[in-house]
Amino acid sequence: MSDTPINLGELRQRIDQLDEDIVRLISDRARCAQQVARVKLADDENAVFYRPEREAQVLRRIMSLNEGPLDDEEMARLFREIMSACLALEKPIKVAYLGPEGTFTQQAALKHFGDSAVSLPMAAIDEVFREVEAGAVNYGVVPVENSTEGVVNHTLDTFIDSSIKICGEVVLRIHHHLLVSENTRRDKVTRIYSHPQSFGQCRKWLDAHFPHAERVPVASNAEAAKLVKTEWHSAAIAGDMAAKLYGLTHIAEKIEDRPDNSTRFLIIGSEGVPSCGEDKTSVVVAMRNQPGALHDLLEPFHRHGIDLTRIETRPSRTGAWNYVFFIDFKGHTDEPEVASVLEEVSRGALELRVLGSYPQGVM
Repeated sequence: MSDTPINLGELRQRIDQLDEDIVRLISDRARCAQQVARVKLADDENAVFYRPEREAQVLRRIMSLNEGPLDDEEMARLFREIMSACLALEKPIKVAYLGPEGTFTQQAALKHFGDSAVSLPMAAIDEVFREVEAGAVNYGVVPVENSTEGVVNHTLDTFIDSSIKICGEVVLRIHHHLLVSENTRRDKVTRIYSHPQSFGQCRKWLDAHFPHAERVPVASNAEAAKLVKTEWHSAAIAGDMAAKLYGLTHIAEKIEDRPDNSTRFLIIGSEGVPSCGEDKTSVVVAMRNQPGALHDLLEPFHRHGIDLTRIETRPSRTGAWNYVFFIDFKGHTDEPEVASVLEEVSRGALELRVLGSYPQGVM
């Protein structure tokens, strides 16, 4: 690079030229996406435009090409929005999520599908499943586990009686803030609203800073933010999306007790997903109630060198003291090694059902 100083005017001209190039290239990409739609529709009038495995491959390729100064996740986020807008030209995706508006689940939906997706809030997890099953939406987004508070049992239990497939995952870094309205008397806060899990994730901070405030659990952090809007002596624990939606102000930021506090969400749909090369598989297994059942379940995975990423136990609905196991592991059911393990496990199980093979979360 030349040592000749560059003045501010020249830098601005350079930026203007780059902006023109970026606009032209994005428009070229959008036109190409429209051509893809026409080709697909010519072959099948019910063609599927969104392919989770293709999206994951593209985003991973973008991250591998990135040389900075933006970090890989920021670059992927920018391309996610470009891809979302281009896909909307073909056919906008409808996504149901656990609402109301302003929840972390909505934030996860937008992180995964981009702002051009049509996101629809649902009052309960089973309603998200029902909307997907009925074909009213293309996909659903539901929380499944938090790094601090553990699994969301309602989500796991709903899978037991559902034919819905897992099509993807997204991990969201969770930042909790203490929020108040413009009418709040900050020195008089005697009540704090939040979701029970958020109280659990911020327990130490609350004990230290608001030990005497009443902690009122509500259905969601967005509901907590909405309630605070009308009260002068209360505060809410919620995220940035809820704060912006209801016009609240931060008293304190990032009050979660653990700096690595994250929640994993599942993308659910009605169709299976081909392998993208970096996949996970989720299964639910019912075992006979006998000594050594858990060992017999896990041993084939160990022997074949398959990496288990999560195992959870839930009571079976078919009998007292019987259990079902939810297992996540790396790999795809299209891989011969994975297929062999599942066949072996199924021979010793009362029931084995594959909930889905899907791309590992990219961002």
